[in-house]
Amino acid sequence: MNIKLSMSDRLIVGISNLLLGAAVLVVLVPLLYVVFASFMEPTALLNKGISFHAADWSIEGYKRILTNDAMIQGFVNAVFYSAAFAAVTVAISVFAGYPLSVDGFAGHRFFMTLFVITMFFGGGLIPTYLVVKNLGMLDTVWAVIIPGAVSVWNIILARTFFKGIPKELNEAAKVDGASDLLLFFRIILPLSKPIMFVLALYAFVGQWNSYFDAMIYLENPKLYPLQLVLRSILIQNQVAPGMIGDQLAMAEMKRLSEIIKYAAIVISSLPLLIMYPFFQKYFEKGVMVGSLK
Repeated sequence: MNIKLSMSDRLIVGISNLLLGAAVLVVLVPLLYVVFASFMEPTALLNKGISFHAADWSIEGYKRILTNDAMIQGFVNAVFYSAAFAAVTVAISVFAGYPLSVDGFAGHRFFMTLFVITMFFGGGLIPTYLVVKNLGMLDTVWAVIIPGAVSVWNIILARTFFKGIPKELNEAAKVDGASDLLLFFRIILPLSKPIMFVLALYAFVGQWNSYFDAMIYLENPKLYPLQLVLRSILIQNQVAPGMIGDQLAMAEMKRLSEIIKYAAIVISSLPLLIMYPFFQKYFEKGVMVGSLK
């Protein structure tokens, strides 16, 4: 059905489309630049910019990264850390958020206040490091997964979602004799897939892009995630002034650094770009329901 728009409506729609197009360009242009730059010779890229001449293209950066054993190990580690971190984060957020959403739960205001206080006052890096050390988690996979798994923001998001589930469902289940555990696992959890997928996506992406915790807590290179391996590769190929006397060697190191830099960005972004379409429908629904209630 065609809807006739007034002049002011057309103006608003036109401005909205213009702003939306500008936002798409702001995201799309740098992304395409990095993808094209990852396949180009650094010298040609610096002198000509993006070129579609076949002689200016190269896959040397990808070859150097993908033939590096540390990269493969880092990729496997990053997938494990991100998946485990997402699973632990979702479990904690759901199990903490649901009781806080139940009316009449004793002490829910007290626990909610405690959670919110931690959003404004953190322990800091050194106390956190000492806690991880005293728990014996240093240089283990748990040092990457456990410390950041509790997110008050995610708990509040889960609680808000649970509050939006009709109470009539709970009352009907109670009338049929369902216990609290049966109610939670057979009715509430199946209805909570959108918020669980959203929390999992948030946690997975956050862990996938992070390297600071691994840099602080891990010493064994075999436990390094992909981002820390990429960081190490890029740093190793950086040239400090006066570090290398041979000008040719310096130029070659700089060239390698440019090749690896763009290819590393593409490789580290691929899993998230592949994963997002499968989570999109849950992501949109979960974000809207969890944020507007």
